[in-house]
Amino acid sequence: MRIGTAVNYSGGFAESVEDIVELEKAGLDIVFVPEAYSFDAVSQLGYLAAKTSTVELASGIFQIYTRTPTLTAMTAAGLDFVSNGRFTLGLGASGPQVIEGFHGVKYDAPLGRTRELIDICRQVWRREKVVHDGKYYKIPLPAEEGTGLGKPLKLINHPVRQRIPILLAALGPKNVALTAEVAEGWEPIFFYPEKAAEVWGASLAEGKAKRDPALGELDTVVGTALAIGDEVDGLLDHLRPHLALYIGGMGARGKNFYNTLASQYGFEAEAKEIQDLYLDGKKDEAAAAVPLELLRAISLVGPAGYVKERIAAFREAGATTLVVNPLLPGREARVDAVRKLRELL
Repeated sequence: MRIGTAVNYSGGFAESVEDIVELEKAGLDIVFVPEAYSFDAVSQLGYLAAKTSTVELASGIFQIYTRTPTLTAMTAAGLDFVSNGRFTLGLGASGPQVIEGFHGVKYDAPLGRTRELIDICRQVWRREKVVHDGKYYKIPLPAEEGTGLGKPLKLINHPVRQRIPILLAALGPKNVALTAEVAEGWEPIFFYPEKAAEVWGASLAEGKAKRDPALGELDTVVGTALAIGDEVDGLLDHLRPHLALYIGGMGARGKNFYNTLASQYGFEAEAKEIQDLYLDGKKDEAAAAVPLELLRAISLVGPAGYVKERIAAFREAGATTLVVNPLLPGREARVDAVRKLRELL
């Protein structure tokens, strides 16, 4: 299994980069830079590329609506170039709250748009003249929709790689099936190993049945909190506001993917309570309502022996990359946590 981590998009980027430099020495395999509605991820990934030498870099995630498909491909090729072939293109639909509320772009057809976007990206990286006549993207733009002057073009530069790995953040059955079919990697959220097959197994099997063998095995990239020690259980409480935000506040009632996932895990009543509290402005109470069982299941927090057992559960459930969030404060503690995890793997 690989070990990864993510940079916090809400601030302290310079300090985070210094952490990554030290974590790289401790055996970190990959670092993800998110892009929500903070600073863009591209500039930060380029900065990380200059400051590191071996750790892989990934967008975690670029939202499919906020760049044209060809710009997404150009950006990925540029980041792969400045990192000397260390970039992974993480993509995802995000949600209506961010796409429509912040970007002012209609949130529609995430499945169809993702499939077409990937096809276009791979054309660009192969330096083919880009021609795409899809339902959502048409390149070149037909004469009746434009000036009639557009002609097929190919990327001027020669990319470092003709196939940059693509990772999709996906939750819903159709999106997960698409991911297993066309992407190199899959990033679920709040991964509960013992219940993953029940929630996603059929969709993964459906997609893998159509998968091109050239893509290799699907890399399942799982985010998890990390704290190894005898008295670290209390740190799980730090996760409560984050889960409450997603389960309770990322969308309206009936349109919250993360709330649905918690319900699928068997926490239907708790998910409803969290959402009701959060949407009523009672964020602290919503956080307190997050079930301890869920917090434990999706985390690597506890004594070394217990964490080793949880690693085995993640591996058995198909996880191949663990993107860890070290909970103990301080750079030395975070680096030590990654070293200990490496030993347990």
